[in-house]
Amino acid sequence: MSGGALLVVPACGKDRGGGHLVRSMILVRDLRALGREAWLHLPGPEEMYSRGNMLSALPSGFRLSWIMPGEKEITEKNWDFIILDRFRTPEEELRRWAGLAPLVGVDEGGPLRGRFDFLVDILPGLPRRAGANVRDPSLMPLPRIRRPFPAGDAAPEPLRVLVSFGREDSAGLGAAALRILAAQNGAGLLDLSLLGGGLYAEPEAGGPAEARNRSAAIRVLEPVPDLRDHLIEYDLLVTHFGQSAFEALYAGTPVLLVSPGPYHEKLAKNAGFFSAGQGRRGIAKLPKLLFRQIPGSTAGLNRDFLRELTGRCAALRARHNLEEDRKQSLASLINGFSPGGVKGCPACGESAAGRPAFPRDSLPAPPLARFAGRCYYRCPRCGIVYMRRFDPPAPEYGREYFFELYQKQYGKTYLEDFPAIAAAGKRRLGVIRSLLAGAGGAVSPDGPRRLLDIGCAYGPFLAAASGEGFVPAGVDPSEDAVSYVRGTLGLEARQGFFPEAPPPEFAGEKSFDAVTLWYVIEHFENCVPVFERIRRILKPGGVLAFSTPSFSGVSGRGSPARFLARSPGDHWTVWSPRICGKLLGKAGFTVRKILVTGHHPERFPLAGKFARKETAPPYRLLLALSRLFALGDTFEVYATLGGEAGKERS
Repeated sequence: MSGGALLVVPACGKDRGGGHLVRSMILVRDLRALGREAWLHLPGPEEMYSRGNMLSALPSGFRLSWIMPGEKEITEKNWDFIILDRFRTPEEELRRWAGLAPLVGVDEGGPLRGRFDFLVDILPGLPRRAGANVRDPSLMPLPRIRRPFPAGDAAPEPLRVLVSFGREDSAGLGAAALRILAAQNGAGLLDLSLLGGGLYAEPEAGGPAEARNRSAAIRVLEPVPDLRDHLIEYDLLVTHFGQSAFEALYAGTPVLLVSPGPYHEKLAKNAGFFSAGQGRRGIAKLPKLLFRQIPGSTAGLNRDFLRELTGRCAALRARHNLEEDRKQSLASLINGFSPGGVKGCPACGESAAGRPAFPRDSLPAPPLARFAGRCYYRCPRCGIVYMRRFDPPAPEYGREYFFELYQKQYGKTYLEDFPAIAAAGKRRLGVIRSLLAGAGGAVSPDGPRRLLDIGCAYGPFLAAASGEGFVPAGVDPSEDAVSYVRGTLGLEARQGFFPEAPPPEFAGEKSFDAVTLWYVIEHFENCVPVFERIRRILKPGGVLAFSTPSFSGVSGRGSPARFLARSPGDHWTVWSPRICGKLLGKAGFTVRKILVTGHHPERFPLAGKFARKETAPPYRLLLALSRLFALGDTFEVYATLGGEAGKERS
């Protein structure tokens, strides 16, 4: 099997229905079909699952041997992830699971929702609920057969109606709906079916059996493992907010909801469904909605309502991403997750977000922001903002990166931007030269200055360094870029990822006077070994210089969430000038100078729209404010190896 083991824990038991359990069983089954080791854990006493029909009508292909009930087996096994489909996970339970592995929450609605490492919302929640990494109803198990919604007055007589309020239906809404509809179905306008629920309830007197005896057009069905594949057989589904409602949308079957209580009613309204109301009062409205209520007229279906309901459901199918055939299942999404190699802060190396050195009884830290496939955290030790991904992309820095993608972002290719980058490099080299001139130790003011540029790309900074009297060398993962540096510029370069790539003769111990990384440091998933390697190859007193986007610039301050949303998916760390002294000091460097760059008056909130032209008076004013308060969206750091603290910012 590929990947590590996964544990799926559903909500089950009284007042939890069977939807979470069935969905979790299907998830385990589908993960195993994809080659992943997956297990189901049923929390609570074992005898709870022998009552009613909790484990009856198993999804096809699910094996009971995939259930892992023992706590000892669970705690002793190494898990890649634990997937909790628990509805509202209690704090004590969340602490326990968080001590074992990263947590994926599926439709989590509890107050600790924000503490999960990754959140998947399949069913739409309430607007005030904390954001999810993925929101997509099409991830649920969906019918294999679907159709367009019927148009116009196409509702047939009798109308085939399926009543289903889940496998538990503790409120007895299914039996109540069947009774009231059967009582007013004298003309046989409805062909009624009830999918039996009642996991724990005793048979109700005057319930489904009595209604069935009154009419041959009534059926009480036993629970079936794959109801979704039978929805196409019906013209209307009467249910509550939940998976079945969305499965019906996908299948092309109109849906009419009745809510068990206020919470389901709020969810139904927020998702756009039509609800008859709550509880028995909502059930009492069903005949008025489905039958024509005109005194003295012949009994008939309320086609105006059915037409309006069908149109509404057709719009909802598009709104909830159920219009097209499903492209991805929940199992395929989770199977693509990878735990990654960096468990703590990738800049200072301290454990953060509860991985892995937090005590077993601690809650994971909440992220600053969530987006598809990634979360951002702030390290409580060094203050840097860093990204954690469950689906880390393979790093690709080939020709396309420097041409098509670069041009899309900056309006020109990297080689077209070569002169401007080289000119900026000349200015940066002036700062490096001044720091080296005042350095002691192994750095000689008279000898040749050896410089290593990490992420040299096509070499504009190397060319500038060579012109300023340095002996430069570069390293870059792009084979095409390195070939250009060596063949066209005639300068030394090696292809590969730092810090593993350079061979000893290329970057020996204490061999460089300066090491530079221009908009490169944020691309390292783990900065700790990068700093360690730089310390080894840099002479005492040598200069470390890098540039990077700033989280404390005008864009980051104006809208942190928008800034992080637009941050490229290969930027693992998000830096700010104020954290550099402490962080680099921990790595053995002393910050000497910070230059805030990338000033953009047009990006100021509100006033920026008046500063889009450099000739506009607001532009000059906002530019002055940006420089005064160091609000540029990028910055440069110049530090030396060792020495006493002290820096200059400009």
